[in-house]
Amino acid sequence: MHSSSWTAKSKGNHEGNRHMTQEGGHMTHEPWNVSSPRELKQLLGAHGFSFKKQLGQNFLIEPRVLEQIVQAAEVTPNDGVFEIGPGAGVVTQLLAQSAGKVVAVEKDQSLRPVLQESLSGFDNVELVFDDVLKLDLVDVWKGFEACAQVSVVGNLPYYVTTPIVFHIFSFGLRVSNVVLMVQKEVADRLAANPGGKDYGALSVAVQYRAVVEKVAKVSPGAFYPSPAVDSTVVRLRIRKSPAVSVVDEAVFFRVVRAAFATRRKTLLNSLSGGLGVSKDESRTLLEQAGIDSRRRGETLSLEEFATLANVAARSRE
Repeated sequence: MHSSSWTAKSKGNHEGNRHMTQEGGHMTHEPWNVSSPRELKQLLGAHGFSFKKQLGQNFLIEPRVLEQIVQAAEVTPNDGVFEIGPGAGVVTQLLAQSAGKVVAVEKDQSLRPVLQESLSGFDNVELVFDDVLKLDLVDVWKGFEACAQVSVVGNLPYYVTTPIVFHIFSFGLRVSNVVLMVQKEVADRLAANPGGKDYGALSVAVQYRAVVEKVAKVSPGAFYPSPAVDSTVVRLRIRKSPAVSVVDEAVFFRVVRAAFATRRKTLLNSLSGGLGVSKDESRTLLEQAGIDSRRRGETLSLEEFATLANVAARSRE
């Protein structure tokens, strides 16, 4: 990796990873429990850290939800975890106790001393300080070659959820589960069924590659500082093969994007505009796929999208 990284092992037994407590007249060194609001504030304050709204920084501190995230990832000592946005290392500490290896990517360089201190007791954690969207994940995954399985875990701000999910999918990586903390509205879109207001291109694209499960509802009070929105933990169980068989994936996703580009339009109109074909050609494609041209994109199932895309792909041969 060409980005800045740090491995806990390199810190050895440096005692900067402990805070001082009084015990029977002697000062002892205790590991930081960053899921404790008091200790988290103390650690952040010691390094002069200030939250950045533009990065959507809200650190999860609710023990029940933390455990649910780790359980949903289903990692063992033989497995690896790729964590996106470790923050102060709250989830990272628990993942490191369960997994064989954790690679955590943090965009905010000012969290470097915080993470180095909160995680320096773990020799199986590698920190990468970079923007995950700029990383070559194939290169990152080379570090997981000895792992039986690899899961992705992340606490994602609303504005980068979709780009990051597609970035993970784009590399064709060996991934078993993707466990994400996302805004409730995003979770609803990921898990939506055809016909509802939340069903869209994101729903189809993700469900094509994964089985979506809602793991936990999370209130604002579970975070420090508290966000203004409700959140949901979702698990994407990556399919061994896509949910439907398509002739050409590029055509499939082009058809999906076209169908949802103008939600109020019928498929006849949205496809002709989105695919750059005439209405007569659009009508022919829909007839051959056995789909009523008066329907709207949000009513189509994955199977119907696949049928339509396969007709479109074959028509270009």
